[in-house]
Formats: sequence, structure tokens, C-alpha cells
Amino acid sequence: MPSYVNPDKCDGCKALDKTACQHICPNDLMVLDKDTMKAYNRDVTMCWECYNCVKICPTQAVEVRSYADFAPLGASATPMRSTDSILWTVKFRNGNVKRFKFPIRTTPEGQAAPDGGFQTKADLNSPVLFTEPASVGMDDIFRLKN
Repeated sequence: MPSYVNPDKCDGCKALDKTACQHICPNDLMVLDKDTMKAYNRDVTMCWECYNCVKICPTQAVEVRSYADFAPLGASATPMRSTDSILWTVKFRNGNVKRFKFPIRTTPEGQAAPDGGFQTKADLNSPVLFTEPASVGMDDIFRLKN
């Protein structure tokens, strides 16, 4: 299910020309209806359900189907964003509620280190990940003998 804007909750970010969901949508799908001052998804077939609009919406007006890897069929997942984290509230079909808090990126825009701070020589033929073995706290990676 692509993103859906609940018109009862949407206030158009009190914008004159651009809403938060318009600003963040990587596919440029979210649009502000100037007559109603409500946002909407202009082409639901192009939405890849990236959750960007859901997470940035200040009024929690944007909804997307929950992925099965963190919410089972029929459950709803609602994010609440703060300055340093996102609190996800998952409401299951049976009424149970679970909350999960995850940190968000706090690195200033344009200042992220592409290598994550690991100064290693990348060997593209190696079976280990780029940051291993240092990122797993080991001196060397265990390997099976041939």
C-alpha cells in the first residue's frame, strides 16, 4: 500500500508552497493541494513505501502499510519523531501495543564520513565486510580451512 495522507489530520504544514513530505519524498510524489491546503500522493503506483514522508510528518497524517519484518499483517506502525530519535508505536490486531525507540542520525548534513571512520584498504575480492574485523571487535576473521 503506498503512502496515504489522512485529510482530517493534515494541515499542509501550514505551508505557503511546500510541505515537509514534499521536501523529503525521493520520488517527488507528494503534492500540496492549494485549494484545500492538504498534501496528497499524486501517483500511488510510483510510491516505493520508503517511509520518509511518514517519519517527517509533524501531525502523523501520512500512513503506509507496515512491513512484515517488524509488524505482522493488520498491525499499524506510527512513528513519533524527536530531535534525537524516533519512537515507533506498533498496534497489533488484538489491541496490544508495543513501542520501540531508535536513534536518528545526528551528523550535520554533508559531513558524514563515507567509510564510517574506518581507515582500511578495501579488498573487493575479500569475503569480509568493509569494516571487518575491527567493527566486530576482533583481530582477525575466522575462516574455514580449504
